[in-house]
Amino acid sequence: MPDPRRRVAITGLGVISPIGCSIDSFWSALTNGRSGIRAIEGFHTEDLPTRIAGTIPDFVPEAYLERKQARHLDRAAQFAVAAARLALVDSGLDPTANPDRIGVCLGVGAGCIGVLAAELEVLRTSGARRVSPFLAATMLPSMPAAQISLQLGLKGPVRAIATACATGADNVAHAADLIRLGQAEIVFAGGTDAAVTPIGIAAFAASRSLSRNNEAGPRASRPFDRQRDGFVMGEGAGVVVLEDYDSAISRGARIQAELLGYASTGDAYHLTAPREDGEGLVRAIELALRASGMSAADVDYVNAHGTSTPLNDRVETAALKRALGERAYEIPVNSTKSMTGHLLGATSVVELIATVLQIRDGFVHPTINYEDPDPDCDLDYVPNVGRPAYIRVAISDSLGFGGHNTVLVVGGG
Repeated sequence: MPDPRRRVAITGLGVISPIGCSIDSFWSALTNGRSGIRAIEGFHTEDLPTRIAGTIPDFVPEAYLERKQARHLDRAAQFAVAAARLALVDSGLDPTANPDRIGVCLGVGAGCIGVLAAELEVLRTSGARRVSPFLAATMLPSMPAAQISLQLGLKGPVRAIATACATGADNVAHAADLIRLGQAEIVFAGGTDAAVTPIGIAAFAASRSLSRNNEAGPRASRPFDRQRDGFVMGEGAGVVVLEDYDSAISRGARIQAELLGYASTGDAYHLTAPREDGEGLVRAIELALRASGMSAADVDYVNAHGTSTPLNDRVETAALKRALGERAYEIPVNSTKSMTGHLLGATSVVELIATVLQIRDGFVHPTINYEDPDPDCDLDYVPNVGRPAYIRVAISDSLGFGGHNTVLVVGGG
């Protein structure tokens, strides 16, 4: 059993996102309310109902990988390695000092669909003999985690959990368990996704999940606003370095936050829709607070899932009110997705990183594009302009297709 007395510190942050590929640029965009939603330019979109996304047009994989290595990896794996390298630098770790005690927990929500789609086209047009010999390995959902292990020389446990949009958070939770079980001292944890592809956009558009407000561009992702019409897909990766708290202190690490607790629940209700009463999220919040030794009264801030879909934002608001009571009306609740879009498997850990930065600097970023209040969404969503806030304890909640609900509780380091 995990030892609840063993504390888990967050000592490194790495992010690759539509609003920045460094912590400084990411944080600057968040505090200033800058959107990363733009017209898709990487492929033809004339036949697609959604033609906007949170893309990263200036990402250069060769800045993080050798050219030959980068060429054979799915974009999701490239993002993952890049975010891990940034988190490594931020943590000040020397991974060669004790590689057997350093693990990786990182998942990809939609899978490595870019490379698979490309090779399916090769199969269709040129036959089986022309399919890449690298495909069998590069399409595996465990490959982004494996590549981090390979590139950084990390020899501890290597895991890849996939739980749709809760992927990153669940990998962070599992990484903390590895530390509390004594199976690792340090774990690189997070999520990645690169599903802004023709099949990725077509699939989520067909499920009626995506915004079709193409003309709005950066204003299309509008969580909790009455005019919201669906989420805007994004791409990217987030990685945090988790460490045994006492070991981090011993090596003189900069502790940026502490992971106080977490919980996951299942709705057992519907493939793509949350329960109308938000019962699964309510239980996850209550269980996560209990595991942290906290109560609703201790919560100072919520980083919401806030997808900008008509159903999620209403249900999530109701769940927060049920779980936190009157405290829900007294604290800021914001949506990072208003600026980044929905990064699928990466989104929950990128939002965890945003939460850590808000705790660190005592400032809550805005939920942009909040112009027409929805009477069913009546909390303080920090509309359009960020503001100072003292945050001692925060929660970051994530919901995923299939009924996944995961809540992380974070405190100042």
